[in-house]
Amino acid sequence: MTTSTAKRTSRTSRALLAALVAVGCLAIAVLAARWLIGLPAVASFVERYPGTGAVPAAAPTGLPAWAGWQHFLNLFFMVLIIRTGWQVRTTRRPEAYWTRNNKRFPRTKGAPTKISLDLWLHLSLDALWLLNGAVFVVLLFATGQWLRIVPTTWEVLPNAASVGLQYLSLDWPTENGWIHYNALQSLTYFVTIFVAAPLAAITGFRMSSAWSKRWTRAGKVFPVDLARKLHLPVMVYFVLFIVTHVTLVMATGALRNLNHIFAARDDAGWTGFGFFAGALAVVVVGWVLARPMFLQPVASLTGKVTAR
Repeated sequence: MTTSTAKRTSRTSRALLAALVAVGCLAIAVLAARWLIGLPAVASFVERYPGTGAVPAAAPTGLPAWAGWQHFLNLFFMVLIIRTGWQVRTTRRPEAYWTRNNKRFPRTKGAPTKISLDLWLHLSLDALWLLNGAVFVVLLFATGQWLRIVPTTWEVLPNAASVGLQYLSLDWPTENGWIHYNALQSLTYFVTIFVAAPLAAITGFRMSSAWSKRWTRAGKVFPVDLARKLHLPVMVYFVLFIVTHVTLVMATGALRNLNHIFAARDDAGWTGFGFFAGALAVVVVGWVLARPMFLQPVASLTGKVTAR
């Protein structure tokens, strides 16, 4: 057995072991939640805080069409950002490199920057993801949709805890995302949009070459080592969020939920599923095309691509 084969086998074994441990921990959590929710005090807590919470009177009903497009773009960018970010972190010998073309950017100071093509793609996707996020936030507040995801009372915390316990016990709460989100959904979406996303952007910017070495005072306040320690956990958060989100969408009424998300309609037809299937196909194509042989023509527009 070659060294590379042994390494792949070892990684596969560790991945399988991690998956088995995760399944075991989830099973224990479900059993514990079912035991807890059967206790009179916990049952009374769930009855007092069912998880729905108060919905502002001005909150809009339903999801607009632009939310579906934003959802698809965010899915596309985030999947590829996670993939390229992991490649940047784990690849020791990149297949290709990109060097900035100073002739095309005459105002850029300093020597041309040479980075791996994986990092170039990661940074390019980051820029598009941030642009998409900025458009999303503007539309969110311009249309009043922010009222659906921004908590307005502290009661969201006990209600979110109640919903989490109900999910874990597999006695899922009655909900209608077309009218309003439950407390855990609202809190999670709020953290994802207004905490995790900005933290990913700030830590990524701190680690990138765009951070000027002349910003010594800012560098001392926010050292690069701290940015590295925060950036990976944020990525893990997004992975867990995506897995949990997709699982619950499929398990709590897939067709209706997919229509809400992708088709801006409240029924159990197959339109949303068709859009979702198309979105997955586009993500798969993007995943396949994220290789040096396909990226070189695009990356060459802004710099020079060289082999290992």
